[in-house]
Amino acid sequence: MNRRTVLAIAAAALLLSSCTGTGGTSRGADAKAPDDPSKVSGTITVLTQRTDLVQDGTLKKYAAEFNKTYPKVEVEFDGLTNYESEVKIRMNTENYGDVLMIPAVIKKSDYPKFFASLGTQEERGKKYRFTEFTTVDGKVYGQTPVGVSPGFLYNKRVWREAGVTDWPTSPAEFLTALKAIKSKTDAIPYYTNFAAGWPLSQWTDTKGSLHCDPEATTKLAEGDPWAKGADLRVGDTLLYDMVREGLVEKDPTTSNWEESKPRLAKGEIATQWLGSWAIIQFQDAAKKAGANPDDIGFMPFPARTDGKHCAILSPDYNQAVNVHSEHKAAARAWIDWFTEKSGYAEDNLSISPLKADPLPDVLKPYEEAGVKFIELDDTKGAEVKLIDSESEVGIYAPEYRQNLVDLARGARKGSLDDFFADLSKRWTEAQKNVGS
Repeated sequence: MNRRTVLAIAAAALLLSSCTGTGGTSRGADAKAPDDPSKVSGTITVLTQRTDLVQDGTLKKYAAEFNKTYPKVEVEFDGLTNYESEVKIRMNTENYGDVLMIPAVIKKSDYPKFFASLGTQEERGKKYRFTEFTTVDGKVYGQTPVGVSPGFLYNKRVWREAGVTDWPTSPAEFLTALKAIKSKTDAIPYYTNFAAGWPLSQWTDTKGSLHCDPEATTKLAEGDPWAKGADLRVGDTLLYDMVREGLVEKDPTTSNWEESKPRLAKGEIATQWLGSWAIIQFQDAAKKAGANPDDIGFMPFPARTDGKHCAILSPDYNQAVNVHSEHKAAARAWIDWFTEKSGYAEDNLSISPLKADPLPDVLKPYEEAGVKFIELDDTKGAEVKLIDSESEVGIYAPEYRQNLVDLARGARKGSLDDFFADLSKRWTEAQKNVGS
């Protein structure tokens, strides 16, 4: 199952302007942390994109542990396959669960209309990572249970067989490595997962890593993302070159996300750009396929600043309390417990949202290699979403990179320079409109 940028991606460029009826209100509300667990009661519904954890009973096990502290709270889970689209519809009413993952389609400025505050950013920021991503007017409206870092999942055995043992340090070196894999092994060097769509949207997460720039989001808001040397242009050019040089699956339109996991684990596929959230899924796929889970590796984008690779740390979906919930104390209790006590981050080999916790073991190779970790300043995050919507580019939606892949494989006419010029024009024109 995918992370935030799995289901969020498909609709992130949209704005939930339709949710201004019974679903959105101008009133604010707080979901205060309860002082006495024995006095917290009620049945709460938790909406989740993790349908896999609903179906296999994992979330029920978490709830059973939660009940040891909060025995009078009953937790029910509603797993949504098409999370973004389904939640968007529900949010035209007041009935969208008690706890939910904040959909990417919601304008940040509208958070107080739909969600209850968890407290001030000044206070929560001392303890938790990523609080600024859901802060409006000094108050925090969501809390992620895990953090993630983008990177390439790869089969280490296949890369070794191709004679590549060091991480590439530039896009050109990366292409050379993929060519070696193509010529020396039977593996598909890179798998686009074109048909699923959302994996292509993950390429937007190259921002910040290329130049080790915590202000990368601000530059999206104020600059041209496809100017020469800009993060998105460099990342998109690498994707284009891989496809154009025949280093990807033969027919991207028939790719299959679920099948790609065991195929990479077994060495039929060498590489995919995803994120640290996917590591445990590919390791599990390896075990089920009788392959070696230790073959699953993770590497940063092929670029270095001051001699070091860089990797961004960012939040997964943020849990929030429905502003209309009749059991805000119970909902808040669930979010706090799930964030701090459940072990969910450790179970998923993910980055803990608690600042005091160390990075997960899966990122030890990064630490040992001296990869520099950065957190992006999200001050301009809401503005970027507005620009993205106004421009209809869709940097968090799959279509524009599907068009890029089609261009590279000859299914679409035009040049790469013209393709980038069109994106740049639409984006910078939208910046003027949003600014006005």
